[in-house]
Amino acid sequence: MGTFSHKGRIRVLVVEDSTTVRRHLVDTLRSDPEFEVIGEAEDGKRAIEICREQRPDVITMDMVMPVISGLAATEYIMAHFPTPILVVSASINRGEVFRIYDSLAAGAVDVLEKPTGNEPDGAWERAFLSMVKLVAKIRVITHLRARFAERNERATAIVATRGKSYIERPYDVLAMGASTGGPGAIVAVLRGLPPQFRHPILIVLHINEPFGRVFADWLDGQTGRRVIHATDGMPLTEATGCAVVAPGGYHLMVRDGRMRLTLDPERHSCRPSVDVLFESVALEYGSAAAACLLTGMGRDGALGLLKVRQAGGFTVAQDESTSVIYGMPREAALLGAAVEVLRLPDIAPRLAGLASRSATMSAAQCEGRV
Repeated sequence: MGTFSHKGRIRVLVVEDSTTVRRHLVDTLRSDPEFEVIGEAEDGKRAIEICREQRPDVITMDMVMPVISGLAATEYIMAHFPTPILVVSASINRGEVFRIYDSLAAGAVDVLEKPTGNEPDGAWERAFLSMVKLVAKIRVITHLRARFAERNERATAIVATRGKSYIERPYDVLAMGASTGGPGAIVAVLRGLPPQFRHPILIVLHINEPFGRVFADWLDGQTGRRVIHATDGMPLTEATGCAVVAPGGYHLMVRDGRMRLTLDPERHSCRPSVDVLFESVALEYGSAAAACLLTGMGRDGALGLLKVRQAGGFTVAQDESTSVIYGMPREAALLGAAVEVLRLPDIAPRLAGLASRSATMSAAQCEGRV
């Protein structure tokens, strides 16, 4: 873990191959007395060396660099000396944005687009300082892929005790929500679902624009399952076997068997909002809904998950040990919104098992045996 202490200054390593951009980042950080820039690196190799020697509290990481890329440096750092990483990168092409998502899946905490020069005076700098402070407070542990490979991890499910008990029954749709740490968590769940899992999967991820525009495309290449962006009016029957992602800037909801995109006010400063999706699924599907709340900061999704549970649907929240940020799922657990609280590797098998059982029950009911 990093050495960040609220009593001292936040020690930052700036990794950026452009001298001009690197100087701007360093000057911006030094303008705030809460920061101390303990190192600068122009490539990923040097970033790893400084991180090993100096153990910064937080790193700002570019993606496209010589010698060792930002993605490779992120993977190495998170595997060997985990440090909170804020990706600061451009979004000029799909390849670079894909590398950003790969870095987020590898353990980087969040992403901020480099300044374009079109921002109001000082706006980007204020956002940058705020995000570095936020990221520095996050207690990262180790590279997610290494963490979940551990064999001697303590067991699996924590069954929620608050609220009414859950009676297993068929479900027809799965809704998922995530924020910080979400790309990697969503990939883990989708990869863990078998090909025969055919229920529509509706996904809301909090991610800064413009990076959210290609999330569905990136996810499509990670999971072996077709992933598409939601479009207004699309029938859910057209999403059988697919994962459907809410586009940035729009709430995703379900109404009368169709997906709807709205510009209604933000919820918890978010649009899309997980609560909006979950609440609509609870209203539309009732006990035939399943909802999953993954890692993330804040409380968006907790009340919506409770609505699904109160409607008789199956609800699951990611546990603290496997969450990058135990914020949103913690709020859900405190509300008694989760039927079960599970480690990330256990969520997909549970959802798949319930779906398989649901299919068997439905077939038996059709034959008049239940």
